[in-house]
Amino acid sequence: MNFTRIARTAGGGSAFEDGEIPLEHRKVADGVPAMAVGGMPSRGGVQYLRSAAFDSLPHPAPREQWVVMLRGVIEVTVSDGGRRRFGPGDLVLAADTTGTGHVTAGVGDPPFEALFIPV
Repeated sequence: MNFTRIARTAGGGSAFEDGEIPLEHRKVADGVPAMAVGGMPSRGGVQYLRSAAFDSLPHPAPREQWVVMLRGVIEVTVSDGGRRRFGPGDLVLAADTTGTGHVTAGVGDPPFEALFIPV
């Protein structure tokens, strides 16, 4: 499973990095067929977010967290000029917790829904 990491750069900015969560087929419960399973490190405090707008000023992530897009499309711009769009099912690891951070904008029709899972 591929994901995008928003990382803090040495100069205090941000940049995209590509990553992968290894998946393995395994049985997760009796009576359920084997599924592709991969681990995502996390700790308590999962948040569900629903908003009519996702637009922001430049900001660092409030904590290192997974962003799992559920509905809508957002466009993230990092300080090195990179820009990527993320929609339902996409995973983003926001790890730029200091520095100038990144800018987020909603694309298309709201609402925008996501899970924020702290690492």
